[in-house]
Amino acid sequence: MRIAIVHDYLTQFGGAERVLMALSEIFPEAPIFTLLYNEHLTGHVFKDKQIHTSFLQKLPWSHKIFRFLPWLMPLAIEQFDLASFDVVISISTSYAKGILTKPYTRHISYCSTPPRYLWHETHESLDEFAVPDFVKPFIPMILSYLRVWDFDASSRVDDFIANSENVKQRIKKYYNRDSFVIHPPVEAEKFVLSSEPREYFLMVGRMVPYKRFDIVVQAFQAPSFKLQDSKLLIIGDGPERQYLKRLASGSRNIHFLGLVSDSKLPQYYARAKAVIFPQEEDFGIVPLEAMASGTPVIAYRAGGVLETVIEDKTGLFFDDQTPESLKNAIIKFESMKFDPEQIRLHALKWDKSIFQTKIKKYIEIWG
Repeated sequence: MRIAIVHDYLTQFGGAERVLMALSEIFPEAPIFTLLYNEHLTGHVFKDKQIHTSFLQKLPWSHKIFRFLPWLMPLAIEQFDLASFDVVISISTSYAKGILTKPYTRHISYCSTPPRYLWHETHESLDEFAVPDFVKPFIPMILSYLRVWDFDASSRVDDFIANSENVKQRIKKYYNRDSFVIHPPVEAEKFVLSSEPREYFLMVGRMVPYKRFDIVVQAFQAPSFKLQDSKLLIIGDGPERQYLKRLASGSRNIHFLGLVSDSKLPQYYARAKAVIFPQEEDFGIVPLEAMASGTPVIAYRAGGVLETVIEDKTGLFFDDQTPESLKNAIIKFESMKFDPEQIRLHALKWDKSIFQTKIKKYIEIWG
């Protein structure tokens, strides 16, 4: 059985890329097809893989401007010739599911979500497009075209796998398709319990508007509340970093660490009092990495964390994306006790080996 894997674009190393890595371990001979590939930005993880890129790879500055070329991506993804494969697995948040396959080829799409900016967060996304003002009037028309293409692309998929119950509902709503849930993998063996003191609160992730790092920064610098005496470490980078640093200016308890290597990240998780997760995510790998370290999670009550965090046992929730709501949750947290060993045991249910077993069984049945 000849298998190929299709990925949207390999220009960072996040949750979708970890799914790709786990799939590549199951099917090491499977070539990878992707719109764009940057070996450095993916941490050289896929350097030994057979990778095929689209014509976008050859465009000048493509790795920097590709997010402003969405109207070209449907054309680019449809150019891949997958006629020689029996099974094609697409890992998609946007374009990969739009590949063209032969009638005899089984196309299984592992869907992280239908594109947020096309469906359930369209109006919020319009405000975040960093394009010149003269381009903005054309964005609604481009999104309308992409929405039609995206729905049509969903019909090309033989079987959908959703990464969470949350995403399963979206696939049903926007594509009118059923799906089977297999949660993303967590490399639990990388994260360990620590006997060292837990000294700070921690945030980890890409600094983009929807992740709402701003409300955490505001909460920890409020002069009327004791949180300004608590240390907050922020790991990651992104377009909002400078804005967040300005927001935190004058606060000695808030520290921006930038990007941290995968080898050092577990140490930060293991010594944190709690990991704060203020955004709504389709699933959310960071909370599971924290829990695999025995660290509780303080999360906004929405999205994938509702499937992974057990309230008052492995963490707790706050109900509104405001500094005040978060502060109240932290006040409650400070009066509670959590069992690190039980938290880690809970996180092991999402270990990479379990993901790989489920995927392999699914492919064997339906592939």
